Amino acid sequence: MALKALDIYKLLPKKNCKECGDPTCLTFAMKLAGGKADMDLCPYLDDAAKSILGATTRPPVRLVKLGIGEHSFAVGEEFVLYRHEKTFYHPPGILFKIADTQTPDEIRAVTTQVLNESFTRVGVILRFNGIAIENASGSADSFSRAVETVEKTADLPLVLMTADPVALSAALTHCGTYRPLIHAATQENRKEFCALAKQHGCPLVIKAKNIDELAQLTKDCTADGVQDLLLDLSPESLQAFIVRSTTIRQLAITRSAPDLGYPVFLDASVMEMQDAAIALGIAKYASVIICTPLSSATAKAALTLRQNIYTDPQKPIQMNPGIYRVGNPGKDAPVLMTVNFSLTFFTLQGYLESTRMPCFMLIVDTEGLSVLTAVAAGKLSEMLVKDSIKKFALEDEVSHRKLIIPGYASPLSGRIEEATGWKVLVGPRDAAEIGEFLHEEWKQ
Repeated sequence: MALKALDIYKLLPKKNCKECGDPTCLTFAMKLAGGKADMDLCPYLDDAAKSILGATTRPPVRLVKLGIGEHSFAVGEEFVLYRHEKTFYHPPGILFKIADTQTPDEIRAVTTQVLNESFTRVGVILRFNGIAIENASGSADSFSRAVETVEKTADLPLVLMTADPVALSAALTHCGTYRPLIHAATQENRKEFCALAKQHGCPLVIKAKNIDELAQLTKDCTADGVQDLLLDLSPESLQAFIVRSTTIRQLAITRSAPDLGYPVFLDASVMEMQDAAIALGIAKYASVIICTPLSSATAKAALTLRQNIYTDPQKPIQMNPGIYRVGNPGKDAPVLMTVNFSLTFFTLQGYLESTRMPCFMLIVDTEGLSVLTAVAAGKLSEMLVKDSIKKFALEDEVSHRKLIIPGYASPLSGRIEEATGWKVLVGPRDAAEIGEFLHEEWKQ
């Protein structure tokens, strides 16, 4: 179990030397208890204290990095069972699977799809993470050639899926320096796979029939010198995956079974319902998800779900406050004020673009709150609007002094007029009606 701040404080030297960056040892202890500090920051800890603290203050789920360069990603380092308790930090990597029995053209097509396909949602670019290559042929040469084809096509994180150490060794000659994920070590091939993972510095998936065998396998692999592990739960059904994944997460975050404190691997392509498996994997703790190439609609659904689950529920997605242009507005263009909650921004922007009327958007800082919430909480006020007009030099952008505010901000209209000297027009509550509103109400 994790130590409380006072228990940690008892292990500290109590010098209040400030060399850790905190004013007192108690403050440092509180940060250690919350996972917000590293025990190595204290230069006076003895070995016994380091041993105890190392087991209780490190992240309950180990951080594992896959690949190198701009497309690399990290998984693990999670602290909670439910995202509303705190947040989930590292979104699962979703990788498309190809087989070494496919033609080079087919392999290049899937690789190019992963490299180039993306879509933007609420200002965030969403994309898939890499390629999983399966040694379906059983041939080391075919496996090696498939890996080489992917490597020559794109610089993407890879998963090498084979049970044959010879095939794995041949594939690693092409990509071993790029930290591919190796899948998968079992008790039967553990020695060979651990040796290759250690030689090339690669993370390793371990696979077993049940949780107890997984725990033993993690001990064996770490004893062999491989620390970056992922757990393949080998579920025979979606229900089995949920039960095992949830059990492992519970044991890990409570530190009841430290040997299970590793990210979870899921091969959704072998499940009966792949789309459902992907969704469950995203929601229930899978850190690396393998699937066959998805249709455009399914891809967008999966990436949107991942974005939603791994958005901090305590911190709304925000836009930077400022002046945004829709089209190429002139001095006489309308100005619409709204909040910096990203969903509000992109919804309004979309409807404004559909009107084909150039205009300005004045985005004020309500700390990511929606219009109605910001008004109720006092985050949206006449002084904020006044200060924003001045800060962003809105008066230099337009020749008029008219400001359109959201319908839900109508109680502030009079106060905004008095504070700013601008004439205020109250817009519709529903952004979908903004086109009709501008056509009927905006007159110079």
